[in-house]
Amino acid sequence: MAGNVNPTVRRRRLGQELRRLREDRGMTAEEVADRLLVSQSKISRLENGRRSISPRDVRDLCGVYEVQDRKLIESLMQMARESRQQGWWHAFAELSPSYSVYIGLETDASSLRVYEPHVVPGLLQTQEYARAVIAGALPEISEDEIGSRVQVRVRRQQRIYEERGPLRLWAVVDEAALRRTIGGPAVMATQLDSLVEASQLPNVTLQAMPFTAGAHPGVNGQYTILEFPETSDSTVIYLEGGTSDLYLEKPHDVQHYSVMYEHLRAQALSPQQTREFVARIAQEHRKAA
Repeated sequence: MAGNVNPTVRRRRLGQELRRLREDRGMTAEEVADRLLVSQSKISRLENGRRSISPRDVRDLCGVYEVQDRKLIESLMQMARESRQQGWWHAFAELSPSYSVYIGLETDASSLRVYEPHVVPGLLQTQEYARAVIAGALPEISEDEIGSRVQVRVRRQQRIYEERGPLRLWAVVDEAALRRTIGGPAVMATQLDSLVEASQLPNVTLQAMPFTAGAHPGVNGQYTILEFPETSDSTVIYLEGGTSDLYLEKPHDVQHYSVMYEHLRAQALSPQQTREFVARIAQEHRKAA
């Protein structure tokens, strides 16, 4: 394993390997759970990388799968040790464990395709706008927690501006997100100006979905498609929820959302039309300030 691979992705790769061993034995997760006297959900969480995997977990599973290759077992146990190390985002894990899982995946992703119907995507938010979004969405949290969440958002944005291998971001943003006045007209004008500027980066593509497009494949809500540099890592569909998040990795789910995203891109304004469109809305906010 490369030393710069983050712990979340190590855990995910280890889970994929453990799933492969189980399937090679022709066993179901339920059968494995019965053998180890644990819940089926624990086996599922280990395999999908949503639960920390200990070397003992690996040893026990390899015993059930009758793995004889000692080098393989030791390699998997080492992966488990490495997966328990902490990335920078774990300093903020108390904010939301599920959010921590997502950041770990995003940190290792090579590209993101995002559809956002309500707000400007987090990776493109200014600090003032981010603060207003967080305060509005979570009205009961403290100022300190709002500040911590803004810090996380700013740290995540560094991936876009890296000189070597920056994150490739393709974002389709609904007109509603551009017109909704968050933080006041002045904050919105600054946010949209920043959006136009970011859209000119070679690794960022921005498209607006105007109201005139009518019904489209994104009407069911926000989603993100994460792709990774390693061919062994499957694409992940991320669906954000109010109290829990959903991660889809099955080929037919990935295919469905990928096809829907192509339809979104086809129906949205072109990148150049989008810059002009966003600039006009920014001017409207400026006049209202």
